Amino acid sequence: MLPSRKLHDFRVPALQGLMFKLKSCLSWLFAHCLSVAGQNLKLIVQIRFRCEKSICTYITWKCFDISHKVQKVASYHVLWLKKQKNTEFLKKMFFLLCFSWIRQGLFLVLRDFQGLTQIILPQDEAHSHVKKLLSNAPVESVVRVTGIVSSRPPGQENPKMPTGDIEVKAETAEILNSCKKLPFEIKDFIKKSEALRMQYRYLDLRSFQLQYNLRLRSHIVMRMREYLCNLHGFVDVETPTLFKRTPGGAKEFLVPSREAGKFYSLPQSPQQFKQLLMVGGLDRYFQVARCYRDEGSRPDRQPEFTQIDIEMSFVDQAGIQRLIEGLLQYCWPEERGPIVTPFPSMTYKEALADYGTDKPDTRFGMKIVDISDFLRRLDIQFVQNALSYPHGTVKAICIPQGVEIMEIICRPDGSLKSLLTKFLGEKQQSELIQVLNMQVDDVVLLAAGEHKQVCSALGNLRLESADLLEATGLVLRDPTAFHFLWVVDFPLFLPKEENPTELESAHHPFTAPHPSDTSLLYSDPTKARSQHYDLVLNGSEVGGGSIRIHSAEQQRFVLEKVLKEDSEVLSHLLEALEFGAPPHGGIALGLDRLISLIVDAPSIRDVIAFPKSFRGRDLMGNAPDYVTPEELEPYHIQVSWPLAERGKEKL
Repeated sequence: MLPSRKLHDFRVPALQGLMFKLKSCLSWLFAHCLSVAGQNLKLIVQIRFRCEKSICTYITWKCFDISHKVQKVASYHVLWLKKQKNTEFLKKMFFLLCFSWIRQGLFLVLRDFQGLTQIILPQDEAHSHVKKLLSNAPVESVVRVTGIVSSRPPGQENPKMPTGDIEVKAETAEILNSCKKLPFEIKDFIKKSEALRMQYRYLDLRSFQLQYNLRLRSHIVMRMREYLCNLHGFVDVETPTLFKRTPGGAKEFLVPSREAGKFYSLPQSPQQFKQLLMVGGLDRYFQVARCYRDEGSRPDRQPEFTQIDIEMSFVDQAGIQRLIEGLLQYCWPEERGPIVTPFPSMTYKEALADYGTDKPDTRFGMKIVDISDFLRRLDIQFVQNALSYPHGTVKAICIPQGVEIMEIICRPDGSLKSLLTKFLGEKQQSELIQVLNMQVDDVVLLAAGEHKQVCSALGNLRLESADLLEATGLVLRDPTAFHFLWVVDFPLFLPKEENPTELESAHHPFTAPHPSDTSLLYSDPTKARSQHYDLVLNGSEVGGGSIRIHSAEQQRFVLEKVLKEDSEVLSHLLEALEFGAPPHGGIALGLDRLISLIVDAPSIRDVIAFPKSFRGRDLMGNAPDYVTPEELEPYHIQVSWPLAERGKEKL
């Protein structure tokens, strides 16, 4: 990208990244006029200049800042050309723009990958064939138009278009490829079913929003590479995607091999490989890694996804956090406004107690309030029963203007309307109003029971209430705000849902215990905290990492004694740790989810070029698909078909 307000001199043969064909008196030039001001609008116009006298080998080009309010990108081409002494430059300009988009009587609008340009159809008899050709071309056909660039007549400028000050008077036209009837219109405001969009994804990609999303994604990844490799000495290493099963974590995809009964697994992350790279002395590793999980698709999940994978030797938690904060600041889009570092931090216990989740959305209040002590002295049976249980508690959230979505609780006279009021005197009602900081028309939701269940229930109600309030027009969460948060001090282990007497890793089995809790790992692992940290953005987890166990003895203890796993599966990693493994740690950023939050997409499918459907299918290519028994034979696999599927397989 060219710096602003500077004079740039280019010798044509020395231009990098641009191809030129010089034939006799013809020179080709790609003129790139870029705007990074305001809304980061961009337009690249491909122009061919014909010079009658000599080959143009030396070009002087001024690149200006362009305000999205007043100045228009392409008009500078005209202004610049008029300043040149050689008027032959103005005689012929060649525009190659694809996809006819809007057609009207005297003009049509052509769209290329960077914007729209208005083409004036010739009305004279000599060019009637051009008018007929373009008028009859189906929408979304690929066309090539040659014409004269000129300013629009006074009063006909379009301030809503970056090229609204100019138009192209067509002289010749050619249809490069005609488009058949479309399954849907290529317009962002036209609603299409998700299945139809997935089936014709190559057409859906032509929409402005998907074009913007994917180009922004590419730019952010490029900036990340610059920051990590050029500024901080990281090494980009590609790790295998055919590996073996990893104990714990999500289900993995299996890939058959030609050895009977043996299968590869597609890794859910490069976790083991990046730790092995630390043992190998590559002390700063990163990768734009493809990862796989064989689980149901959700709006923020895909069976295959991308993460920015990072690992460092001789680093602590604070070092990882500062690196990621600098990385995000460096690659953050200018049009989204600056982000402030350092990011605030919150412990897992604080997040659960105040927000009911380990990934709190801190853009709005409505924190959970503990009112156990206030209600403990009241003779309310269900409250006393709840408080008598281990970890029993009573908590509440106050919903501002909740009368909009449910029955009022706080009356204008300051009294409460609730089943609890028959147990509360006027003084106690007043105290409760003060404890919860209630205002007129506020509603309080109260829950009593086991601490974690109460917090989780109120956390879900907090988010649901915010959705309901915003549906009535009350703005609680600023859509332009980006609130980052570090959540730290997670428990090292959690009870398994299916069997609470057994433990599983809260993060993964390679996470090191908190330095203050190392002894608890051996005496009472349920109380041990971990060196695990999550990065949360607007209530969504966009990154997670930890300091790793670098002692083979400690890693073996966690696998065998705590998690009851077969350590033989990880014998290669345990052996590597015995060869002088340095202390190390890392993090992985979910690229798909991060980009979807930046562009405010409803699903990560809107920031992936070819995503899977909600059920994990590729509707465009019809994958997964059946294979014949002959194709399965080398892998020693036979399929036992369910009755409902036998007929399909034979078709």
